Amino acid sequence: MADSAAPPEPADGASAGRVFASVREPGAATLLQTLRHLDSGPRGLTEAEAARRQARVGPNTLPGRRESSWPTALGRSVRDPFTAVLLCLGLVSAAVASWGTACVILLLVAVSCALRASGEHRADRSMAGLRRLVATTATVLRRDGEDLAPQAREIPVDELVPGDVIRLGPGDLVPADVRLVRAQGLTVHQAPLTGESAPVAKDADDAAAAAGGGFDRPQLCFQGSSVASGNATAVVVATGARTRFAAAHGGAGERREASAFDRSVHGISWILIRFMLLTPPLVLMAGAALRDRGPETLPFAVAVAVGLTPEMLPVIVTLCLARGASLLARRHGVIVKRLPALHDLGAVDVLCLDKTGTLTQDRPVLHRALGPGGRDDPEVLRWAAVNAWWTLQLADLPAPDALDDAVLDAAGEDGVLASDNVMAYDGVAAYDGVAALPFDPLRRLATAVVRTPGRPGVHTLVVKGAAETVLERCVLADEERAELLALAARHADEGLRVLAVATADRSARLRDCTPADERGLRFRGFVTFEDALAPTAAAALRVLAGRGVRVTVVTGDHPGTAVRVCRDLGLDVPPGGVLTGGRVDGLTDAELAEAAARTVVFARCGPEHKARVATALRASGHTVGHLGDGVNDLPALRAADVGIAPRDAVDVAREGADLVLAEKDLTAVGHGIAAGRYAGGNIATYLRITLSSNLGNVIAMLAAGLLLPFLPMLPAQVLAQNLCFDAAQLAFAHDRPHPSVLRRPTVLRPRQLLRFITGFGLLNAVADLATFGVLAFALSGFEGLGDASAFHSGWFTENLLTQALVMVLLRAGRHRATRGGPGPVGWAAGALAAVGLLVPVSPLGALLGLAPLPLLYYLLLAAVLTLYAVGLVAVRSWQGRETAQGETRERGTAERTAQGRSALGRSSQGRSSRGRSS
Repeated sequence: MADSAAPPEPADGASAGRVFASVREPGAATLLQTLRHLDSGPRGLTEAEAARRQARVGPNTLPGRRESSWPTALGRSVRDPFTAVLLCLGLVSAAVASWGTACVILLLVAVSCALRASGEHRADRSMAGLRRLVATTATVLRRDGEDLAPQAREIPVDELVPGDVIRLGPGDLVPADVRLVRAQGLTVHQAPLTGESAPVAKDADDAAAAAGGGFDRPQLCFQGSSVASGNATAVVVATGARTRFAAAHGGAGERREASAFDRSVHGISWILIRFMLLTPPLVLMAGAALRDRGPETLPFAVAVAVGLTPEMLPVIVTLCLARGASLLARRHGVIVKRLPALHDLGAVDVLCLDKTGTLTQDRPVLHRALGPGGRDDPEVLRWAAVNAWWTLQLADLPAPDALDDAVLDAAGEDGVLASDNVMAYDGVAAYDGVAALPFDPLRRLATAVVRTPGRPGVHTLVVKGAAETVLERCVLADEERAELLALAARHADEGLRVLAVATADRSARLRDCTPADERGLRFRGFVTFEDALAPTAAAALRVLAGRGVRVTVVTGDHPGTAVRVCRDLGLDVPPGGVLTGGRVDGLTDAELAEAAARTVVFARCGPEHKARVATALRASGHTVGHLGDGVNDLPALRAADVGIAPRDAVDVAREGADLVLAEKDLTAVGHGIAAGRYAGGNIATYLRITLSSNLGNVIAMLAAGLLLPFLPMLPAQVLAQNLCFDAAQLAFAHDRPHPSVLRRPTVLRPRQLLRFITGFGLLNAVADLATFGVLAFALSGFEGLGDASAFHSGWFTENLLTQALVMVLLRAGRHRATRGGPGPVGWAAGALAAVGLLVPVSPLGALLGLAPLPLLYYLLLAAVLTLYAVGLVAVRSWQGRETAQGETRERGTAERTAQGRSALGRSSQGRSSRGRSS
């Protein structure tokens, strides 16, 4: 095998990728074939050859992710539908020479875009501070020359090339995709890649190459995984963009489907566009037909269209979301990368997550120590602790594996180990260790040899390992062995991990203990383990349930393990509430959508299963969040409405997520949902109040235009009124709605919004028309009756007072806490009312063409406003009932649609099957 000659074709990057592809195939290459393809050997590469290869294949880094510049973020914000609607209105206003309106609208557009771009740019900078390489250095065997011996040296991982031979030890991150050359007791954490929480055994034997596939191949280790125990030497077969990790990273740029916020925005935008396109022609036609007013009404028609539009909407939306994101970052360490994602989080009603690290602490704890009869037996724990302690001490392991750690922790609590690791006489200290055979993935056993107190010349073998492996080495009758295997299987089906413990006495001898001595054992019992629950998980699940969020566990673990964790945390798993990845593969999309509605646990799931589950739930009408931290979560992070990743997630998962948590903790998700619902509640309140008031004003303007010989309001007065109202609406960005808004998802539903603004808009129009009657009565005999300024003043005051009243009565959460004063919305409404009363009598009123009004008008207006408030409360109560019934009907329609599609799919399959049979 030539290590120094210039390598042939296989040494370049593409060939290296093909070599690795061949290794992954069922007819996998042997170690010798792999080394020959890579033109490498156990002694590694020379420095000169490594430099030549890196020049061809490039550095061992993930494909770069280009950060969005501030101008790019600004361009994205301009494409927002709300902003586009306002931009069009501003341009139309400029076209009809309504320069004041045009300048105000364009200023609002600029402010909104700048706020949104700045928020997202700050999130990008925060993310840049979190990015780090999967590994920083690697131990590689390199030679300075052809005939020189290889030397182990530490090099940056980006200098690795295909053909390099590296060494791996406990705690090391795997820096590239590698093929094992030698391995001793090697187990690897692949949770970031597969979601499987338990370490996976790896082995370099060619005989193991035909077993499994993909990540399950025992002779391969993949970038993104880490060594749990053991050590190994491996040859690098793929680096940089050709690794499995990079392949998942490459999907991060795919265009994702529209989120809940996007769908709501588009629906509401089209409602506004239809109204705005319809209003100016109606005004022009009415003016021309009834009052013989032609082009001079065009500025007024544009002003009416502007009056219908919530000019502050982009600013309010951005301020609400940016303020919520800022509070989340400061108080809870949550980074919101995409501002609309905060609204989506508030709208979430189904949260998908893996159990590992979220519901559990990613470490096992001892559940029970059982004797042969299935009863608790402390002797079994003592023997298990002897095995764990002396294996650790004599096998020169850097640290116990997770199960040994759990045994030693439990032994310390039970008095077998003292807190300072000094043994009690009847515990581990009573035994003097002689030798140890560490755990081997092939043997699936670990053995400690100890001297038994009071029995000179006798050594005791203490064996601990997989139940079936230990039992086949024990002296047992076939019936007894079968019963014990069934007992172990029952515990495994309950979601427990089971190890068997056995001992054997041997005469003391000088030769080393070998695996051949692990025979003729006496069975002692079982030790069972469960996942340690996250301390905050149970409380967080209760909070989520109280907020109408259903938690669905989507994991790569065994179904029994996942179900046990759910039940221990109080998450009910009904019969039929578990689906495995294999069963998911057999369902059509429609059938999966129906099944997902009643499934709590999806187990043995790969990346494609997680993505299908998120897509199916969205198809059923749910707003879906997905919390994940591994490469295997990336498809689901992008398929969900909002993707969530912890800060210590793999780089590609953080980049694909919409929110990044300081810790993988459900409590932080609960805080994020609360912030999203507060922001969403304020946005929805602003829309309801503004659009209903504006619609009522437009209806009244059209009626007044038909009844009066003059324009009901001058364009400058319309603009001033809108500016006053819009300034008051900024208070909604700082309002804290009533806690009742947390009880259910906040979703902007266009149809419900249309019903709301129609009902309240008509009520507002009635109040305006009643004000016309009040004006006619109050101004009769008044000197300014024939002057349009009197009418303009009366309607200007009434509009601002009614809008102030609406702000108070229709805000999110009608019942405020008594303490804390009126709040920002109350103060803003008071200021708006004061403007409405004071401007007509001020010098500014004269500039706007307004005039003072008699006292009688204000008394009659107070009566109209009282009746209006009563009507608001009554209509709101009716609308609340209609909204609740509408949500129930929509959810039922979505579920019936999913069931219908499922039935159709089964019918089609049945017809297809009958066709094949015939």
